[in-house]
Amino acid sequence: MSATLGVMLQEVDPSLTVALLEAEGAAGLESSDPWNNAGTGHAALCELNYAPLNADGTVSAQKALTINEQFHVSRQFWAHLVETGRLKDPNTFINSLPHMSFVWGDAHADYLRARYESFSRENLFHEMEHTEDPEVIREWAPLLMEGRTGGQRLAASRFKHGTDVDFGALTRKLVESLEEKGARVEFNTRVKNLTKNADGTWSVAVKDRNTGVERVERARFVFVGAGGGALHLLQKSGVPEGKGFAGFPISGQFLRCTNPEVIEKHHAKVYGQAQVGAPPMSVPHLDTRFVNGKRALMFGPYAGFSTKFLKRGTYFDLPLSLRTSNIVPMLAVAKDNMDLTKYLVTEVLKSRESKDGSLRDFAPAAEGKDWELITAGQRVQVIKKDKLKHGILQFGTELITTQDGSLGALLGASPGASTAAPIMVELIRRAFGDKFSEYEPKFREMIPSFGQKLNDNPELLAEVEEHTSQVLNLA
Repeated sequence: MSATLGVMLQEVDPSLTVALLEAEGAAGLESSDPWNNAGTGHAALCELNYAPLNADGTVSAQKALTINEQFHVSRQFWAHLVETGRLKDPNTFINSLPHMSFVWGDAHADYLRARYESFSRENLFHEMEHTEDPEVIREWAPLLMEGRTGGQRLAASRFKHGTDVDFGALTRKLVESLEEKGARVEFNTRVKNLTKNADGTWSVAVKDRNTGVERVERARFVFVGAGGGALHLLQKSGVPEGKGFAGFPISGQFLRCTNPEVIEKHHAKVYGQAQVGAPPMSVPHLDTRFVNGKRALMFGPYAGFSTKFLKRGTYFDLPLSLRTSNIVPMLAVAKDNMDLTKYLVTEVLKSRESKDGSLRDFAPAAEGKDWELITAGQRVQVIKKDKLKHGILQFGTELITTQDGSLGALLGASPGASTAAPIMVELIRRAFGDKFSEYEPKFREMIPSFGQKLNDNPELLAEVEEHTSQVLNLA
């Protein structure tokens, strides 16, 4: 998010002085890292949690349409950066990969059919395929069918032209480009505090983690894009817009395949149905990924609970975030989300054998010896005030800006990185409102669909898909 914002600001207003301060020793080591990230290419093509079942048995495509529109904005922005030479070798961070949804049992199969019928009417999803034929599913994803016995109704939907994104690689490339264009980039530099000055600027207290030297910088605008660590800095800023927010951290694990022969048999992102009470980013998936240019395969995630807000954080992160303004929302969320609590406890207590059993629900012939258990990153879900319920747990991202536009912050998780470009456009709209009209021509150059909905304009959609596929070298 921060790297995207920095590059975007350089593009629309080269006169700005940009500095990026990162606590870690390199860019993209926390939530953007592909092994920490639960989803690497969220476009709502296969994630069933973005398509809720209505009481009348129909399925709404609205949320999925919104996310897919946002992902197309990101694709256009990346394509622009490739065309202008700011990003090189696009296949080092984005690759073509089919997206699939796969379910079993009558109720789930009926749902997936209803989802397909709803989605296939939309221009953005016109390529979607659907089948209940086991042999077609075998052709699409052989691992799903190897060793599977008959007698169970199966269903699958596929979008052939999906993508996989290595957001760690993309983040590092964006940061390199930032530096090449004159931005100051400092690693091992922790922001300790944010203080608003009388003249409307910000004093940013920072500490060099290598030398221990502390200093104060001044800035007209500050963006807090610290992943799970953003909440603490937002609270330290003291801005009224940050009052009442809290965080609910969820940890996770994945099984990562170590057998090259198994990895080569699977070429798709395959998402299934979540368990009752499971958070959205815990939807099980058998997921091909391209990490540092190498093909990989993982299954999961297995959710858990930790009081850390970052993978490299401390167990005091959650208790240190408590404030008088957010205790009531946190208690309300605890009361209203007993299913989630039960789910997390169950996940924490799962044995390795039980984890392997969940894998075999997807890939019946899978052998535990071919898979290693790895720890994923932390996801801090947003807890916010609500007039009716006092507090709600929000699965998604929350963009916060101060009334004077001098500070912005991003909280939350999924769909996250895949929608970074449109979220940062909105941030610039809010924070640089007096200049946004001047920036619009550049935004239209970078994002040809700017201000339009591709789903309502099939001709523009076709142009955008063809152009970005060609520039990003997507088959």
